[in-house]
Amino acid sequence: MANQQSDIGKEIVAFLPVLRRFAISLCRSRDLADDLVQSACERALLGAERFEPGTRLDSWLFRILRNLWIDHLRRQKTAGIPDDIADHAELAGTNGDAEVEGRSDLRSVSEAIGRLPPEQREVLLLVCVEDLSYKDTADILSIPIGTVMSRLARARKNLMEMTGIKPDVTRLPGHRTNQA
Repeated sequence: MANQQSDIGKEIVAFLPVLRRFAISLCRSRDLADDLVQSACERALLGAERFEPGTRLDSWLFRILRNLWIDHLRRQKTAGIPDDIADHAELAGTNGDAEVEGRSDLRSVSEAIGRLPPEQREVLLLVCVEDLSYKDTADILSIPIGTVMSRLARARKNLMEMTGIKPDVTRLPGHRTNQA
C-alpha cells in the first residue's frame, strides 16, 4: 500500500495545477481553492488503497474535490453568512468577563486536547473540529465506527476531567426538566 500511495502521490503532484484550476472554477476564491485542493490531496493519499488501478486518477481526484466543495457549501448553508464582529464596532459590548473566561476555557481545552492520546485526539478533531461523520472518520482512520464512538467518548471524558469543565446537562439530548 505504501508503494501505491507513493505512486499516487507523484501523480497528484503532477496534476496539482489542473486540480487547482478546477477548484478555482468551483469556488471563485484562490484561498478557498487552495484549501480544497489540499484537502482533496490529503483525502486521496489517505484513501489511496481505494483507488482502482487502471481507472482514471484525474476523475477520482475531481470527484473527491467536488465532494469536498459540496460539503463546504452544505456547511456554509447551515452556518449562515459569516460576519466579522470587528466590522461592527457600533454594537454594544459586555464588560469582558465572559470573553476572558471563555478564552481561558479555550486555552485550557486546547492544552488538554494536546495531552490526549493520539488515537483519541485524531478522532476528536475529525468529528468535532472537521465536522466529519463517524462513518467518514472510521473510513479515514480505517477503524470500525464503534471504535470511533468509544474513542470520542473517552476523549470527551478525559477533556472534562483534565479541564474541570462540566457539560451543561440541560442542553444534552433527552434531558427533561422537572416541571410541577
